[in-house]
Amino acid sequence: MSRSNTAKDLSLKSMELFQICAEKGSLQAVAQETGLTVSTVSHHLRNLEIHLGVELFNHARRPMVLTPKGRNFLRNIEGALLTIRKAKAEASSGDPTDASHLRIGTIEDFESDIIPELAVFLSGCMPACDFLYHTDSSYDVIEMLRNRQLELGITATTGDKLGDLHERPLLNDPFVVVLPKGCPHALADVVKNRTPLPFLRFSSNLVIGRLIEAQLRRLSVSTTRNFECSNNQTLMAMVAANAGWTITTPLMFSRANRFQAGLDMHRFPDKSFARTLTVVNTPDCSQSVVDLVDNKLRSLIWHQIIAPSHQATPWLAESFKLIG
Repeated sequence: MSRSNTAKDLSLKSMELFQICAEKGSLQAVAQETGLTVSTVSHHLRNLEIHLGVELFNHARRPMVLTPKGRNFLRNIEGALLTIRKAKAEASSGDPTDASHLRIGTIEDFESDIIPELAVFLSGCMPACDFLYHTDSSYDVIEMLRNRQLELGITATTGDKLGDLHERPLLNDPFVVVLPKGCPHALADVVKNRTPLPFLRFSSNLVIGRLIEAQLRRLSVSTTRNFECSNNQTLMAMVAANAGWTITTPLMFSRANRFQAGLDMHRFPDKSFARTLTVVNTPDCSQSVVDLVDNKLRSLIWHQIIAPSHQATPWLAESFKLIG
């Protein structure tokens, strides 16, 4: 086959699929991420190799491994692909209706109320856009953003370096103590572990769990490890059943409507601390889309969560608030 007949096959799509395949090491994984068939992905990669006249992968290895020439080619195109993505984003930055796809990752804190309304809103504003919504931990959402499996994420700040990702602080969510309704023990005694009431903790593989553990260590508070859970609703149910006490945030507490009649929320008795929720996006995500999502999130969070929480618990107004 002559080079003139294959030149038309050297496409941006082929190079983007090559980049993903170099990361994943599997045609099946690339197909799953992109929504293409395995044969389509293979066709693009084969045409790319034919056009360049070199083997980019060692096809005898599983998972697929780059050849030395493949590694050189990847290194040389990565910057160019990022530049192209930025250019495409800037070209559509003035009009979100031009967006063709948007993949959003979020922590479960917003899954039941905020995200459904955000999805309806975005569908109306961006009628030509294909959407994907994914719920996961903050660590996993950020990793997916780094790997360009998502364009935008709503996460808790992890303290890790974000590299080329862009971050917008969204919400200051202070930590509070939640006790069973009418608990007879003094708050300070409960937190200092001087009562029989056990501490019910968030799992240490979550950002919220690690922040709480770090604060308790700073205060030299030692608690038993007889109950650990990654689900906020389960923790609230356990506290309401008088099975223990916990440390959570007003945002998490607001999601536990069915259990709140059996709960009392208190300020954290020692030095206050909080987590920050943020909107994180890749550099190739259109700024008009980020602005649209950020503004709508702020409106939804204020009207659905913050304002009712301030009305029910006025002292939260000092710290439970939007940032910026």
